[in-house]
Amino acid sequence: MILAGVDEVGRGPLAGPVVTAAVILSADDPYLGQYRDSKKVAEKKRLKLYHHIRKHAVAYHVSFASIEEIDHLNILHATMLAMRRSVDGLAIKPTKVLVDGNRIPDLSVDAEAIIGGDDKVQQIAAASIVAKVVRDRLMAMWDVRYPGYQFAKHKGYGTRIHMEALLELGPSPIHRRSFAPVARLL
Repeated sequence: MILAGVDEVGRGPLAGPVVTAAVILSADDPYLGQYRDSKKVAEKKRLKLYHHIRKHAVAYHVSFASIEEIDHLNILHATMLAMRRSVDGLAIKPTKVLVDGNRIPDLSVDAEAIIGGDDKVQQIAAASIVAKVVRDRLMAMWDVRYPGYQFAKHKGYGTRIHMEALLELGPSPIHRRSFAPVARLL
């Protein structure tokens, strides 16, 4: 059986895309057992695992749902779309997909939703790590492009610092206009 794990990062932030990853791990991956929910892995170790996954995974694919898709479809449907893109983008077709959470995107292969899967299933945890590193890097890039919001620090989440910058500067082009704190400012 070829198992792919799928996870997302960035459903809750007020800015930036949702990033998803699908990962198929090798059965002889020496790091099996070390993958965890990306939020529970220190940044230095997360980067090490990310590079290992990119180099040694049987297959992986990263996809996005844009800010426009999030605002048009809503965050849930945009996330499901990005997850489908990640699975469809794999170079090898899995026989089963394990998805973190309680919902399954519309896929052409057998799939199962696993609540807390990023702590229970190595493939999902690996997908979580890949998606988080990619999204964090993207937010650091946006931080340079849109100074003042401190995107590299809070990754777009509604922290006090972010809310103060939003009030002072107004929404940037990467803010999600359909999210209440941003919509109130428009």
